[in-house]
Parts: sequence; C-alpha cells; structure tokens
Amino acid sequence: MNREQILQLLNNHQPADAHETRMLEDIKQFVRSYDNFHSRQQLAGHLTGSAWVISEDRTHALLTYHGKFHCWVQLGGHVEQDADMLSAALREACEESGLADVTPLSDQIFDVDVHAIPANPKEPAHFHYDIRFLFAADRSLPLVVSSESKDLAWVEIEKIAELTSEESVLRMVRKTVSQYHRR
Repeated sequence: MNREQILQLLNNHQPADAHETRMLEDIKQFVRSYDNFHSRQQLAGHLTGSAWVISEDRTHALLTYHGKFHCWVQLGGHVEQDADMLSAALREACEESGLADVTPLSDQIFDVDVHAIPANPKEPAHFHYDIRFLFAADRSLPLVVSSESKDLAWVEIEKIAELTSEESVLRMVRKTVSQYHRR
C-alpha cells in the first residue's frame, strides 16, 4: 500500500468537526511513523477500511451488530492484500453484507475515526485508524450475516440514534443528513 497515496487522500479530506480533525491528524502521523501502517502485524495499531453504505434512495444506512463489541456500527475491517483503502472498504462491505453490488459514491474519504481495540487472547490492545468511504446499495437485495456480526439491518437514517450512541456512527448520520436530506 502506497504511503504517499494514502497521505494525499488524507490531506484531501475535510473533517466535520474539531474531534474528527484531531483524529485525521493522528492517522496522518501514524502513517508517517510506521512502514507497516496497514499490517495487522503492527502491534501499535493499523489502518482499517470501513464502508458507510446508504440505500439508493438515501433514506437508510446498512448497519451490522458487531459480534465482539456488541453494538451497531458500519461495515468494515482490516486491510488485506487490497491495492488501496477504497478497495479495502469495498471488499469489507461485500464480505460483511453478502451484497455483490455495492457502489462507491466517491473515491474520496467520507469520514475518519481512531478507536481503541481492547486486548484479546490473539493480540494486545491497539488502535484502529479507520478510513471510511461512502457507498450505495439496493436495500431490496437479500443480506447475509457474516461470522463477524450477529445481525445486519437497513435502518432509517433518522432512527439510527435509537440503536447506537457511537459518536462516530452518529457523525456519519449527520453528514448524510447534511448532504442528502436538506429541508
């Protein structure tokens, strides 16, 4: 994965608020500091790719009930042999939803987040430096719950706050409302 391309992508991102700005700077510093910034072998942390998948009519978002963290979040996960971050996020969206047709709405970053991952029997505590992209999919197509989650659901944008208090998810809701639901 090309460091300069990722830094350019990060430099082009316009954060929504001061908190996201700080996380963006943390991600850039992390990418500059480690040669293996995308590898799970980097024990301090690593980049992850997420997909904020909205319905084609822009009224719903696809959320997964995460099996380990027991909360509703966007689809996403580790970078594998992906050529770039958009490819990683797209692969994760398809793998975690069973959808074969997920369309990127932009090749630019939609959101960034840094979150701590607690230690587990396989790895020490570390950080996920999450780069998120915006996608659309047909919500009438069947979903397939992956082994990493307990459930999948298309949730009305306005009702997501009833399912989760995860600020990073709610920030993406606000961005979606601002971009697509102007009244």
